[in-house]
Amino acid sequence: MEISKVGNFSEWYQTVLFDAGIVDQRYPVKGMPVYMPWGFQSLDHMFALLETLLNETGHQKMLFPVAIPESVFSKETEHIKGFEDEVLWITHGGLTPLEDRLVLRPTSETAMYPMFALWARSHADLPIKIYQTTSVYRHETKATRLLIRGREVYWNEAHTSHATFEEAAENVEEAIRIYSEFYRQLCIPFLVIQRPEFDKFAGAEYTFALDTVVPDGRTLQIGTAHNLGENFAKAYDVKYSTDSGESKYACQTSYGISMRGLAAMIAVHGDEKGIKLPFQISPVQIIFVPIYSKENVTEVDAKLKPVFESLKKTYRCKYDDSNKRPGDKYYFWELKGVPLRVEAGMRDLSEGKVTLVDRNGSKKVIAIDALSKEIPAAVEAYHKKLYEDAKTFFEKAQFSAKTIKELRERMDETRGMVRVGWCGNMACAEELDKLDVGKILGYEKGNDKERECVVCSKKGKEIVMSKSY
Repeated sequence: MEISKVGNFSEWYQTVLFDAGIVDQRYPVKGMPVYMPWGFQSLDHMFALLETLLNETGHQKMLFPVAIPESVFSKETEHIKGFEDEVLWITHGGLTPLEDRLVLRPTSETAMYPMFALWARSHADLPIKIYQTTSVYRHETKATRLLIRGREVYWNEAHTSHATFEEAAENVEEAIRIYSEFYRQLCIPFLVIQRPEFDKFAGAEYTFALDTVVPDGRTLQIGTAHNLGENFAKAYDVKYSTDSGESKYACQTSYGISMRGLAAMIAVHGDEKGIKLPFQISPVQIIFVPIYSKENVTEVDAKLKPVFESLKKTYRCKYDDSNKRPGDKYYFWELKGVPLRVEAGMRDLSEGKVTLVDRNGSKKVIAIDALSKEIPAAVEAYHKKLYEDAKTFFEKAQFSAKTIKELRERMDETRGMVRVGWCGNMACAEELDKLDVGKILGYEKGNDKERECVVCSKKGKEIVMSKSY
């Protein structure tokens, strides 16, 4: 690739997704790309990591139908109001109009909670903690962007039901801990931000989001967690009997991470050579590149292939014995973001050595006998560098502004996350929106700093603003 990620992020991003075999957007429905083998395998490994973390905390995997009857969907009025412009409808069965239209799920609260009402009969049935990895559908009217904004969203969504509001709140905190560990393993820095009242999930008591920064300075929301209180329980009659026989509404939560997690990995870690994938996500973790001459193909394979066969019992390995030149092989696998490369010619192999190279460019000559012991250390060093580089960029994208002028200048120059004061008044939020100086993301979790409102100068709290996707 010859496109600068920093200088022209949008073009770089579109190009690398296609060239690296992540997605093909030429499918004839806007916002519904085809996931190519390399892209979907990466996505699959990403969600397998998330599912492991969910399983370890008592969640169970399920799968619900994609179609929701309109009569069921419309029971939670605030929720349907929040999604009414985004719903995709199934209106006919063959040529016959349906009496009760069906919604292609935009999210699954309204599909799941009628079933929760059947399952949660007593306090002994709680908590319910389930998740599914599937697609949701939204009639996105804004400009679609691959893996970031589309009409078919592949994601993992978790839903829970609890006896009390406090237990639901504790579960939201658990969800944030799960997501924080997930993104730590993907080497993605982020902030946890409580969305303002006007931007919370439709039907929620409150919403937290995880936000990171991509190379053009815009923020990307990469996860959400909502405390739904009793709102959906009342709409769908999710009740349980207490020890004393009293009937109470359950309190519920929902949270999700979409394919934006993959978008963040590609955007944050990639470079002019292509993408960089964390070790546990890459479809091929170690690529073997034998370096041949015309005379020694058989001899090189005889020495290097046994090393490959041994390591592929533990790792996802591939042996590239194609007719391409070594440099072309390096280029191809670097474009795809393979974390580690083992390369060797006859001279090194005769001495019992290979060269281990990581996607960051670190190179080390290692004795074949020591290779299996060296790989975990190489993975750790690779991940450490990925995170350090990402963290350095993220920290450089943090700013503060005291006036509208400073806020505008920052958004025009570098964007990033800009901290300002806000009194909490909707009139001031609407004024900021009119001025087009960024979006209010909300209150950073754990930060209660008081600041004068950037609009009216009244007492307020510090918030984070950005230009966002």
